[in-house]
Amino acid sequence: MTKQLKIRTLAATLLLGTGLAFSAAHASAGEITGAGSTFAYPIYAKWAEAYKTTSGINLNYQSIGSGGGIAQVKAKTVDFGASDMPLKPEALEQAGLTQFPTVIGGVVPVVNIPGIAPGQLHLDGAVLADIYLGKVVTWNNPEIAALNKGLKLPDTHITVVHRSDGSGTTFIFTNYLIKVSPTWAAKVGNDTSVAWPTGVGGKGNEGVSSFVERIRGSIGYVEYAYAKQNKMTYALMKNHDGKYVPPFYANIQAAAAGADWIHARDFYQILTNEPGKNSWPISGATFILMHATEDKPQNAKAVLKFFDWSFNNGSKLAEGLDYVSLPKSVTDLIEKNWTSKIKDPSGKAIW
Repeated sequence: MTKQLKIRTLAATLLLGTGLAFSAAHASAGEITGAGSTFAYPIYAKWAEAYKTTSGINLNYQSIGSGGGIAQVKAKTVDFGASDMPLKPEALEQAGLTQFPTVIGGVVPVVNIPGIAPGQLHLDGAVLADIYLGKVVTWNNPEIAALNKGLKLPDTHITVVHRSDGSGTTFIFTNYLIKVSPTWAAKVGNDTSVAWPTGVGGKGNEGVSSFVERIRGSIGYVEYAYAKQNKMTYALMKNHDGKYVPPFYANIQAAAAGADWIHARDFYQILTNEPGKNSWPISGATFILMHATEDKPQNAKAVLKFFDWSFNNGSKLAEGLDYVSLPKSVTDLIEKNWTSKIKDPSGKAIW
């Protein structure tokens, strides 16, 4: 099976037996609908598969990117939206939404360089930014060579691959770049979609993965589960404390340790470039968005039951994909928040 076929097979997991539905109005009684984050897609697929065997409830999830998920939940065409960019409390209030995190994962640079194996290439934030700025254009450039003493680097041209859609993965990636590159911060900035200085765009983690797989000399960024499942060549990154680290579970967990969910208003947390000798620097939580007043309370309750089951039963599945589960103290806080924040039209708590 090719890497591209594996990605397509994963992308079909949630839709088996349901068909592709684009509106909550088309959902069956045994189905809940969501849309958004491709970063979170692999774990939602795993949770959905396991949950269906115990509940009979199917999750129909459209992996369309965080921008699309935010738009669809605002339009009330799905039961929940999913975004890797947390919305600020003011934006949530304005839209009548509430949010909560589900897991923490890592975004990883992936490359297609002849002769380079996973974990051999070393990069730091400044060089990664210069590659995406179009300032570093070959793999044997002195900036890259200085970080990779003894590694034979070809003179292959670098093809930059980025997301073409509104993406929380892009938000996490560019949030990291603004913290490590003043030039990036001044010229490009941080958002779910930016004016890329160079490169080609792929839709979703799937599209970026496909381009990197096919284009010799390319570099892209994807959620680590995609890189792991498809055996892609990832780079080690120099972190906040100056250590080169891989994007493995323990290092994402180290970055997650700095999150203060207890005191964060509306769970607003960004976890890029966190201190710690083991911290993976391009880490972030992924979030679920729901309406504070739910027009379809039974649908909303079904969504909360799914995530309650996932919090209590899905940690091992998350760990298997190198996502970091939230501690019980945080999930307890999240469920308490459901009771106070998510109501039916009469004002009665749904949870």
